[in-house]
Amino acid sequence: MNPLFTQIKYIIFYKPFMWLLLIINILGTVYGFYWYRWQMEITEPIFLIFVPDSPTASLFFSIALLGWLIGRHFKLIEALALITLVKYGLWAVAMNIWTQFEAGPIGFVGWMLVVSHFAMALQAVLYIPMYKFNWFHLLIAAIWTLHNDVIDYVFGQMPIYSSLSEFTQTIGYFTFWLSIACILLAIMVIKSSRNVQTN
Repeated sequence: MNPLFTQIKYIIFYKPFMWLLLIINILGTVYGFYWYRWQMEITEPIFLIFVPDSPTASLFFSIALLGWLIGRHFKLIEALALITLVKYGLWAVAMNIWTQFEAGPIGFVGWMLVVSHFAMALQAVLYIPMYKFNWFHLLIAAIWTLHNDVIDYVFGQMPIYSSLSEFTQTIGYFTFWLSIACILLAIMVIKSSRNVQTN
């Protein structure tokens, strides 16, 4: 194995690093809910759970990470964490870069969002060896993810990017296929883990 990959693997599975990552994710989750506060204030109560997409994804990962640290697997949460972290991590990167081209410089905060959301997606992929979810958990996570897309783009609860508002249909189409790609990633994780067990 490449020495660099060996070193990265050692670091990310080092317990003190995982505890630090948990703290970072908890802080990011709290900040994410704070970021969505004004949109949540104007949201009907029935839709509230579907509005703060990224912080909910990082909350799932925080719970999964805590489980690994204490020797447990919250399998449904793990499936939700993988799919939603990659989805909303990459989605936010795409939306902020699109805003940069459409409306002009996004500034420090915008690039901070690009970096932090890319890190969300990256951490979900780096911890693939830890996931233990099965087909049932994947099915529930897939339904949740696609249902969230319906709530966002049929009922108008998507994250608000005012400079991209005229592209809502295009964004909705992109988001649907991004969801499908992330669900396929989770399918690959299940199949690869079964192959490892078989061998």
